[in-house]
Parts: sequence; structure tokens; C-alpha cells
Amino acid sequence: METPLEKSVLVTLLLPGALAVIMLGLGLSLTLDDFRRVAKVPRAVVVAMVCQCVLLPVGCWLIVHGFHLQGALAVGLMLLSASPGGASANLFSHLAGGDVALNITLTAVNSVLSFFTLPIIVGLSLSAFMAEDRTVDIGFTKVVQVFATVLVPVAIGMFVRSKREAFAKKLDRPVRIFSFGFLVLGIIGAVVKERTRLPGYFEQIGGAALAFNLLSLAVGYFVPRLFRIDRRQSVAIGMEIGVHNGMLAIAVASSPLMLNNAQMAVPAAIYSVIMFFTASAFGWAMSRVDLGEPEPDDGAAEPRASEG
Repeated sequence: METPLEKSVLVTLLLPGALAVIMLGLGLSLTLDDFRRVAKVPRAVVVAMVCQCVLLPVGCWLIVHGFHLQGALAVGLMLLSASPGGASANLFSHLAGGDVALNITLTAVNSVLSFFTLPIIVGLSLSAFMAEDRTVDIGFTKVVQVFATVLVPVAIGMFVRSKREAFAKKLDRPVRIFSFGFLVLGIIGAVVKERTRLPGYFEQIGGAALAFNLLSLAVGYFVPRLFRIDRRQSVAIGMEIGVHNGMLAIAVASSPLMLNNAQMAVPAAIYSVIMFFTASAFGWAMSRVDLGEPEPDDGAAEPRASEG
């Protein structure tokens, strides 16, 4: 049952605005070169996108059924599986000795693909897990809203970056701070709103969130290795696939313009806490591995000068 707060003008404007700022920040970090670089590492990009768009949703679906999740919690975890990697993936990849330039390219490609895959995966999940009491319709209107709230800010950010790179770099830090703050507030908000049911949520979703996180990291690293992609690129893919954009999932779940369901944000909130520990452990383990092996024939992504 919705509270007056959820229906207030403040919430109606704040959450879509926060999501728009998050996506603006993503756009400020991207250039057309990030997309052109795909031609230099086609195999790595294709394998990563198959992992993200096919293997992870299927694996998440199995986890949802294996842990007997239902309703909004099941949809929330599926929403998380459809969310691209976050800015944290670049940081974790850097600390683990991964190919950060490849991370940037994957973030660019994955973010564009998610505009199409996220509504499809969420729509199928709503039909499967909330068929009787579904209140959200992912139709043409919702697609237009997603386009306006998500794609347009990314395009604006990229345009600003192309015309005023120095200005874009100045905006990068405050936007990242805002995004991180929104993630923290989103977690706190989801916890406070659902505090009476929180112990039950941890019991229901904690194990599933951990299993999905470990699956994401494992798929992101070991599947590329099976295709003979070098370790540095595999580490980058592992972080990009394993560190999902929790703040995006929380924003989409909570926004009145989109799913408008705080319960659907709970899996992303719990996952975001767990992810910092598992990604750190994965990064530490990878940093202990010798990543200095020859590059594959299709070349490696060259890092931009601005990327540390």
C-alpha cells in the first residue's frame, strides 16, 4: 500500500531527477572513442555482452527459482541482472590489475544495450512473478519515459564532454559523489521503508543476492577465459559483469515514472552492500595472479590518457 510520501510531488520529481543526474554522470565519462574501441577488441566485447545479456538473466532466473523468491523481490533481483556495470567496476578493475580501458568500453556498450534489454527482462519478470497483482505496465509510454529519463541525459553528458572536456571533468567528481550519495540514501530508504520486514527480507533475499553476485563474478571471469581472452581483459569483464549498477536498479525500482515499488529496490540495496566485500575479495585474489601474459591477436584496448 502506497504512503502519502510516495505520492508526493517531492518524490515524484526527486527520484526521476536523481536517475537523470546519474545517467548524466555516465555520459560525462563517455566519448565516441569508447564505442570505436569495440573494433579493437571485438571478441572481448561480444563475449562480455553475451554474459551480460544472456547468461546472467538465465542464471538469475535459476537462482530466483532455487531460492523460491516470489513477487516484487523476484522482479527486483531480475532487474538487477539487467542493470549494466556501475562506475565502481572501473575502480575495482583498476585495483585488481584489469584492463580499465576495456571496462570503459564495456560500460558504454552495455549501457546502450540495457536501454533495450532492461525493459524486456523486467517486463517478462513482471508477467512471470506478479501476474495476479501486477500494477506496472512496461509499454510504449514506459519506453518513452525511460528514453527521456535515461538516454537523453547520457546523450547530453556525451555532448558536453565532446565540446567542453575540461568542464565535463570538473563535473565528474561532484556527479559521482551525488551518485554514491544517492546509492547510500537509496539503501537507507529501502531499509527504513521496509524495516519491519527487513529480517525476513535478509532471510529471503540475502542468500540469493550473494549467490547472484558470486555467479556474476564467476561468469564474468571464467567464461572469457574459456574463449582464450587474456587475464587482464577477463578481470575487467569479471568486474564489469560482477559489479552491477545498484543505484540504477534502485532508481528504476523506486521512481514513480518507472516501477514505483520500494520492495523491488530491496534486492539491489542488499546486493550493493554484499558486492563491496565480494568484489574486494575477487580483486585481491586477481591482484595476486600474474596478469602479464601476451595480448590476444585482436589487440587490447588502449587506455585514455585521462584514465589514471
